[in-house]
Amino acid sequence: QVQLVESGGGLVQPGGSLGLSCAASGIIFSIYNMGWYRQAPGKQRELVAHITSGGNTKYADSVKGRCTISRDNAKNTVYLQMNSLKPEDTAAYYCHAVRVLSGGGEHDYWGQGTQVTVSS
Repeated sequence: QVQLVESGGGLVQPGGSLGLSCAASGIIFSIYNMGWYRQAPGKQRELVAHITSGGNTKYADSVKGRCTISRDNAKNTVYLQMNSLKPEDTAAYYCHAVRVLSGGGEHDYWGQGTQVTVSS
């Protein structure tokens, strides 16, 4: 059974920092591309950051320079370090694992989400 378990969310003041973790089980973590998405109330889920199995990263323009995604394959964990947080970063943050299959299609999985609230 595949599980992605996020942790590290919470309430932080504007300008503060927060680190999220996502521990994966039930998959061969090292071959999956991993991502962090977020969804604010009334808005669509959007990509925050993505890291490939090879370690290449990409970020949403809205978080570039403020967030860092990383992974530790030995711990089956992906991280998202967020700095200089803004109220507009308030959302539920979701971990995502995806693997493109050689024959087409993909396997993908979602975590249950962790809430990040940026407020004074």
